[in-house]
Parts: sequence; structure tokens; C-alpha cells
Amino acid sequence: MALGKFQLQIINKLVEMERLTEDQRDTIAVMDEELNGDQLDKLLQDEYKISSFQMLTAKGRAFGLAPFNVSRFRTNPSTFERLPQEFCQEHLVVPVGQVGDFLLIAFANPFEVSLPAKIQEMTGMKVIRMLGREKDIKEKFVVSAQAAGFGDIAEKLGAEFGSKEIDLDVTDEGAEESGPIIQLSTRIIEDAFYAGTSDIHIEPGEKEMVVRYRIDGICHEKLRLPAKVGPALVARLKIMCNLDIAERRLPQDGRIVFKQYTKKTIDIDLRVSTAPLNHGEGVVMRILDKQKSTLPLPMLGFSEENLARYREAIRQPYGMILHCGPTGSGKSMTLYSALGEINSPEIVIRTAEDPIEYTLAGINQMQMHRQIGLTFASALRAFLRQDPDIILVGEIRDKETANIAVEAALTGHLLISTLHTNDAPSTIARLTDMGVEPFMISSSLLCVCAQRLMRRVCKTCKVEIEPTGREKEILEKALGWSGKIYKASPQGCPKCGNSGYKGRLGIHELMTANEELIEGINKEMESAELKKIAMRHGMKTLHQDSMLKVKEGLTTMEEAIATVPPDL
Repeated sequence: MALGKFQLQIINKLVEMERLTEDQRDTIAVMDEELNGDQLDKLLQDEYKISSFQMLTAKGRAFGLAPFNVSRFRTNPSTFERLPQEFCQEHLVVPVGQVGDFLLIAFANPFEVSLPAKIQEMTGMKVIRMLGREKDIKEKFVVSAQAAGFGDIAEKLGAEFGSKEIDLDVTDEGAEESGPIIQLSTRIIEDAFYAGTSDIHIEPGEKEMVVRYRIDGICHEKLRLPAKVGPALVARLKIMCNLDIAERRLPQDGRIVFKQYTKKTIDIDLRVSTAPLNHGEGVVMRILDKQKSTLPLPMLGFSEENLARYREAIRQPYGMILHCGPTGSGKSMTLYSALGEINSPEIVIRTAEDPIEYTLAGINQMQMHRQIGLTFASALRAFLRQDPDIILVGEIRDKETANIAVEAALTGHLLISTLHTNDAPSTIARLTDMGVEPFMISSSLLCVCAQRLMRRVCKTCKVEIEPTGREKEILEKALGWSGKIYKASPQGCPKCGNSGYKGRLGIHELMTANEELIEGINKEMESAELKKIAMRHGMKTLHQDSMLKVKEGLTTMEEAIATVPPDL
């Protein structure tokens, strides 16, 4: 028999997983030619269409280890704090997480039995072994070595654009064959992705061009380049998203499908916006991670009361649900999460988006193209002839879109969209400014959800304090409560990058329709009066919701006040 004991175990596990039939197993087991592990993998993947993760799962079960998809694990500087990267690279292991006193380690070699004891001795933590693909683990070391490396490109840029020294904080020994500007543009995007960046800002100055990353809502300066590099870098980014490189006087919008330009397994798109500024063209790129899935509604930061009210609204058969807040406040994620919760084979959902940020199974999504006249208004008109149950419009920007949206909500469709306003009650004034009649708004509106994103205080290093003075007064006024709260540690810790904060959560102001509110809208009351009515019927303001998050220990008073000022 050509196959070894463990290879047979793997094939038997694939049979148990119903990926192979017993006949197929028997056929493979009696093959004359000898197969090593890689050859067996190739045979199963090519001939029997077994995916790489199914292979990993079968191997994990055969060896009694949990499988771990290392390709989807994002390394960062804190990954190799407990175990040196050189050690991990030598033994082909990657630390992928921590649960209490246990360290989760992905091993490429399932037969490595002495290494866990050595790791426990080095870290003082117990080891939980997981199985990862050798190829994926090796790639993580390439990524870790190169992700933040700009030193090699700095030398080439210096040679090409003059001898001025470039201020770069990380060096990288790797070199690529393409020109330095092409390398620079690719490396900036790769580095930003691995750092967990949401937006990349490329800003021209009089003497230097600055590259900044927005991480957890805060901008961090990453790179300074000679001003001469600016036009070439911007031109390269324009080429990547098929924009007119000769047009430097007008703003332009485009999209980069990044997997065309990188050899790494980074499947992201970038929404690109260029603008003429006083020292040249500036570029802002929003990273859209296609591998990242939408979050379930309970994970978005809704309070229990708001979550129950919002779920009731999205299950109505018709009406209009609006989300408002500035750019980057999490509106899109909330909309996608809501659609994911109500999506089922019985209903038809159509979306008009600019751009399509996440692709959702079972939902018909349309990308806008203003250059050819495909706008939100024209898409909405087309949808009304396509028998939808739920329509999502990316943004209500003008009178035409607003009127068609309201008409759709009045004619048996559930319409979900976004607006740019400060809070929920001022959304009514914004719609009336667009020319929508108040009685149309009151007849169609189900709820308005205003939202913001706040940084979470780090769970590992947060410090408990007793609020005093102004802090205590703010809490008592907002919640009628005062007690111990948390602040961010001034030194931070390795887990939060020494910032004291890690991750973000949403705060929400949910204004749902009721008889008194409808009457107020019809009477064209001021936003302040509508706010009072909504609060009488259970609405918590953004400030009150942020204070609730402070009370629950999810964020700090400083972060809450910086995000939303106290109510008057």
C-alpha cells in the first residue's frame, strides 16, 4: 500500500466530512505510485476538488488539533512580543491569540511534540496547539518583515529625486524589480492594510509630502517624502484607478482593485478621492476589506433598548429608515448588518451603492456610475419597476433622490438610506430643506438612527477611577447615576500599541415615529422641539448613549466627551 498511516487517517476524515465517498477513498488507498504529503494534497485538490481549508480541517482532526486559517490572520508588531519572530520563523509557528493564561499557537508541523514545553518555558503561559498550513505561516514572516518597510525605497527615491534624506522610521532589506514610485505606492497600501488602517491620507506640503494613516478614528503620521515625489506618486495612484492623470485642476473619484498590483494575499479595494490643494494634489483612500465580513447587529454597540426598537423597525413591511452621521461613523456597516439580519429567500432586496463596500450573498447590488448618468435617483426609479421588497440607497444627496425615496416608502417598500446630519431630529429639517413636504416625511418615516464611533478603552490596561467634580456632574445629569468608571492607562500596553485604546464601538440616537412626533413634523416644529418629543418617547441622545458606554466600562469619559459634547 502506497499511503502511510497518517495519510490514510486524513482521507478517512475527509470521508467523515462527506468530502470524499468511500469508493473514492478506496481508489486513492490502492494507488500504485507512492505519494508524499504535498503530492497527496495536490491530488485531492486537483482531482477531487477538496479546498485548502477542508484539507487543513481533515488534517487537524486526524492529528487531534483544531485547524486555524492563518491566511486570514493579520500580523502586527504585537504578534511577536511574547515569542521572538526569529524563533517563530525557525520553528514555523505563529502566535494567533490569547485566552486567559493560554497562548494559541498555529503549528505547521503537527508532529512537533517538544516545542510546546519550550514555548511554555519562554512565555510562562500554557500552549494550545492549532494546525496551520506551512505556506500560510511562511507568508506571515514575509509580511511581517516587509509590511512596514520603506527603507529600500527611500534610497531609490533619493537617487531618483535628489540626495535629500527622507525621514523613514522602518527599514526593509527586500527589493523588487519595479520602479521606486510603483514600489512606494504598493508598499504604502500594504503597510496601511496590515496596520489596521481605515483611510490613507496623502497630503502635499510646500517642502514635503506627508502620508498619514487613520487607525481607530485617529490619524497617525507615517511617512514624509520630498515634495518632488508627490506628483509622481499621485500620478501612479491615478493610473491604478483609471483616472485622468492630465487633469490636475478638478477633484476626481476612482477605485483600485488592489489584488492586481500585489503578490501578497491581500484582497482589498480602495475608494480613491483626489483634490487640487494649494501645494499640489492630495489623495484620500478608503480601504474596503473584501475578506472582512459584516458584523451581527448586537456587536455594533446598540444598547438593549435601542437594539429591540431598531430590530422592530427593520422588520416593518414598508416605510423609511434613515441613518445619519459624518463620514466614517459606521453607517454602512450598520446598514449591511441590518440587511444581513432580515435577508431571506422570501424577500427581494435591491441596493444602489457608491461604492459597493461589501458583497452580500442573496442581495442584488448596483454600483453607481455618475459619468454615464447612473445616479441614486435613476437607480431608484429602475428598482421601483423590479418588484423589490426592500431597497437600500447609499445616500440621499439631492431633492430628486429624496422625493423618489419617500414615494417608494409610501408605496409598499421598506427603504433604508443615509444622510449627513448631526443628530436624528435635524434629519427632518434636512429633508424639508431638500424640498420634501412635511406630510410626506411624517407618513413614510419609521425611524432615524444617528450614530458615531468611539474608541474602546483597552481591556488589559484600563484603570478604574472614582469620578469627581465635572465628570460626576455630567454622569448624574445624563444617566441619574454615578459610580466607578475607567480611564485609559497613560502608558498603555503592548496589546493596544501603548495608546490605551483598542478597537471602536458605536453610539446611537434612535428616534422612532409616534403620533406626537408625526404631529410635530406636520406642524413644521423646530429640531429642538422634535428632540424633546422623541426623548419623551424613549429616545436616548448620543451623549446619553456615550455615557451609558462609560458606565459599562467600554470607553472613557475623555473619549465620550471628545466624540459627542454634553447635551445643553
